[in-house]
Amino acid sequence: MDDTNATPPPEATAWDLLATQSVGRLATSLEREPDIFPVNFVVDGETLVFRTGTGTKLFELVANSHVAFETDSWVPGKDGWSVVVKGTAEVLEHIADIEAAEKLPLTPWIPTIKTHFVRITPSEVSVRRFTFGPEPELW
Repeated sequence: MDDTNATPPPEATAWDLLATQSVGRLATSLEREPDIFPVNFVVDGETLVFRTGTGTKLFELVANSHVAFETDSWVPGKDGWSVVVKGTAEVLEHIADIEAAEKLPLTPWIPTIKTHFVRITPSEVSVRRFTFGPEPELW
């Protein structure tokens, strides 16, 4: 059976799309208070890795490791897509994990010290695609 024209599974497509981006939004929640942070990231296998400094984001991740992450892209007037990853964030603590993360093409987005590596392991990955155009008539 020739499947060269087969549509890839949605999760495979999601990872391909994620790999084209370097900035997304991390959503956390602590004591029923949601928060969202822009982060630069890299895809590492079927996980996401980013760096952070000591502060609110790190504190919230340690207190509640359940997170959502979203990145997207679009061509104005044409189409776009959004990928959402829901999963668990883990601050890397083992030397071997940190050394492996240091080899990833990941540098701070802004000139700040970010000594902590965080890996998001997904429990759910979804893709939404959009085709832009004029608003349809209501009636």
